[in-house]
Amino acid sequence: MCLRRFILVFLLSLSVLPLFSETKVRQYKAKAVREYPHDVTSYTQGLFIQDGQMYESTGSDNSTFRKVELSTGKALRRLDFNRKYFVEGSVALDGELYILTWRNKVLFRYSFPELEYVSTRSYPREGWGLTTDGKSLIASDGSSRIYFMTPDLEVTSSIQVRLHGRPLNLLNELEYIDGKIWANVYTSDMIVIIDPSTGNVESVVDCSGLLPDRLRTEDTDVLNGIAYDKATGKIYLTGKNWPRLYEIVLEEK
Repeated sequence: MCLRRFILVFLLSLSVLPLFSETKVRQYKAKAVREYPHDVTSYTQGLFIQDGQMYESTGSDNSTFRKVELSTGKALRRLDFNRKYFVEGSVALDGELYILTWRNKVLFRYSFPELEYVSTRSYPREGWGLTTDGKSLIASDGSSRIYFMTPDLEVTSSIQVRLHGRPLNLLNELEYIDGKIWANVYTSDMIVIIDPSTGNVESVVDCSGLLPDRLRTEDTDVLNGIAYDKATGKIYLTGKNWPRLYEIVLEEK
């Protein structure tokens, strides 16, 4: 009987061990420190900064890729796509621009920063978010999984993103910041900060109230769009059909 009790206690201790060994998830609030105009017709899917210049990809019926003037929100240059394509995330790596599409199962490649068309490539999954760590392309597909790919789109590895030990779905726009992956969670005001080696969510960023109610209309959609300027360390957020883009800092809750 004593041996049975010992085994039972031992097994129970193993089952609860992860609850105590799990790293605490930090909670932050996004605080706007500066705001800029944002084209309210931009259904933002991808946002990034390269060499101090902001770029944005937009979806819906009039998908575009834009070179954007930060101070005004105006497009300095714009690529328009056929209405059959629903453009999603975008990123530049090693002199080429990569642009995902949602359900079209293709990826567009352009020279960068010239923005001259290079090719249209087959893509096996739904395209959602796209970023890079400077070596690999890092992509989401709306699930809890994030894929690491070569520039030739060969998957080298993947991670399942977990929050408090449970898979976190609807990962959308991505940005790589200081060794971590930031991800918008679609339909929410939440951004998660992910350890790319484990898939564990280390921090949650509450972005509720970033766009005030007075600036919202019936066309205002969800938070989506994270851009990081490596040179300045500044982080920018916006959303689909938002009239503003915000420079933010994190405040621990």
